[in-house]
Amino acid sequence: MRLILADDSVLLREGLSRLLDDAGHEVVAAVGDAAALLDAVDRHRPDVAVVDVRMPPTHTDEGLRAALEIRERRPGVGVLVLSQYVEKTYAATLLAGPTEGLGYLLKDRVSEVADFLDSLERVRAGGTVFDPEVVRQLLARTTHADPLSRLSPRETEVLRHLAQGFVNAAIAARLHVSLSTVEKHVNAIMDKLDLPRDPGYSRRVLAILRYLDG
Repeated sequence: MRLILADDSVLLREGLSRLLDDAGHEVVAAVGDAAALLDAVDRHRPDVAVVDVRMPPTHTDEGLRAALEIRERRPGVGVLVLSQYVEKTYAATLLAGPTEGLGYLLKDRVSEVADFLDSLERVRAGGTVFDPEVVRQLLARTTHADPLSRLSPRETEVLRHLAQGFVNAAIAARLHVSLSTVEKHVNAIMDKLDLPRDPGYSRRVLAILRYLDG
């Protein structure tokens, strides 16, 4: 696939470029700030842009804002956001819009090369990828005030996989159960969390968004 890398760390950019080149992909641009990222996306129209959350000049949310702008201006470009730490607010902001072709991973996950490359492929194919640790923290709640406590352990496990972007068939394979079993669990999750059956919303995304205040 054709990729753009955006990170202010030259070492990370060079390391990722070499890793992706060895895997048979093409890095069409590697840039260090959000403005250069947006220019490169307009010029090269990549399959996926890999974007650091924090970039110059303030090193706060420039990368995130650029990622959201890419999502709006170039919906055909997949976006994989990288973050040094779990940023709940940033994750919630990403989840608030369409989630097709979107990923959010911790930078430590890049060292797990096979999983990282698989995440890129899933984002390029229009899937959603969220780091398991991000999902764990987003779903963490105190028991007495947590609607998720209504879920059985297996339903909670299925919900975690849903939040990471896996489709039902992939969850069934990972959990070694039938597809119909996963479908039953998904239906039970949506009912127990009282999620609206409005065709304008993704109930899977709402299952996470509703509880991001903790």
